[in-house]
Amino acid sequence: MNTVTSTTNHPKIITALPDHTQLPESDGTFVKNFQEHPQSILLTDSITPVFEQRHPDGNYCIGQDCGIYWRLTDPPERGAESPDWFYVPNVPATLNGIVRRSYVLWQELIPPLIVLEFVSGDGSEERDKTPITRSAQEDVKPGKFWIYENVIRPAFYGIYEVNRARVEVYHLMEGEYQLMVANDRGHYQIAPLGVELGIWQGRYQNLELPWLRWWDSEGNLLLTGEERAERAEQKLEQLRSQLRAAGIEPEV
Repeated sequence: MNTVTSTTNHPKIITALPDHTQLPESDGTFVKNFQEHPQSILLTDSITPVFEQRHPDGNYCIGQDCGIYWRLTDPPERGAESPDWFYVPNVPATLNGIVRRSYVLWQELIPPLIVLEFVSGDGSEERDKTPITRSAQEDVKPGKFWIYENVIRPAFYGIYEVNRARVEVYHLMEGEYQLMVANDRGHYQIAPLGVELGIWQGRYQNLELPWLRWWDSEGNLLLTGEERAERAEQKLEQLRSQLRAAGIEPEV
């Protein structure tokens, strides 16, 4: 008696999730206005010494109008948010020697510590709490606020409105964003960094505006590299004047 054994071989399906080199780096939209890039540069320049002290190994990254991918969609851009500014601790600045094109949560797993959005409209987009819906007929993208609170989950979320000269800061506590209360200086404490966030009225890159800026925990403004150089030059000139007043001519 011959026994015939039939074997069905099922193909092994391996689905590889895309990384930052395989995902679009832009959704094709323009930056909303000419103030956004200077604002991002101002934030980064002034807080860089804090990050360098906090991360002597250089393991941190800053995103400026870069995508954070949080789910796979078609097209891929629908599964990403592009905060105007964000900071992620304890991740390398590059991946395998390649500068990041985007920040991919399923590849990194570490959420940003703080995300900042610069409002260009009425702020409704940045405060949109519309939850995700799963429907075969229609895929409605959830609101930006909902995505940050429930999926990306940065510890701090700031909504900056230059036209109203204000910033609104939320702190993630027990899984929900709680609106923070400003301190006596009108600033919001970002305790893990030992800094405060608030509004500074002044001139930067030929624009007189209420800028979003950092202060230290004692209320001292964190200066940009150019401001630090200007202050050092002022102190040097004061020293020269004191020497001249004492009858000593400075060599330089």
